[in-house]
Amino acid sequence: MSIWWSLHLRREAASVPLARRLLMGTMETAGVDPEISYDLSVALSEACANAVEHGGAAAGPGETSGAYRVTAYLDGEKCRIEVADSGPGFPALRGRAVVRPAPDQAENGRGLCLIQELADHVRFVNRPGRGGAVVSFDKILKWREDAPLVAV
Repeated sequence: MSIWWSLHLRREAASVPLARRLLMGTMETAGVDPEISYDLSVALSEACANAVEHGGAAAGPGETSGAYRVTAYLDGEKCRIEVADSGPGFPALRGRAVVRPAPDQAENGRGLCLIQELADHVRFVNRPGRGGAVVSFDKILKWREDAPLVAV
């Protein structure tokens, strides 16, 4: 069983819980283990918050300024989530984004590190040609015993 959805959201704080609730509802309906669902929902919230805070720039071709995109795929035993914005992108080193932990006293800056801890595989990349950042992460799914949409 495969399920996927994509949202085009305004860069507003209110969009973060909307994306999180949609993901949680999808995973609950499918029968994903609640602990896995929670981890993914926290990681998604962090990625969306990052897009809301840092994802602003002039719109590229075919894009609306002040927006970002969230796509989620539940496919077989894996969930992949992607959050893409049109901002300046990540500081890069040899083509890969560098994620550094925030200082202990900092009030923010821990989101990307938290995503790395909650997901099984994470990529932080800049979109070539169009500008913006893409945060994508995967997690192996576990299912409830009564899951209606268990992957076969």
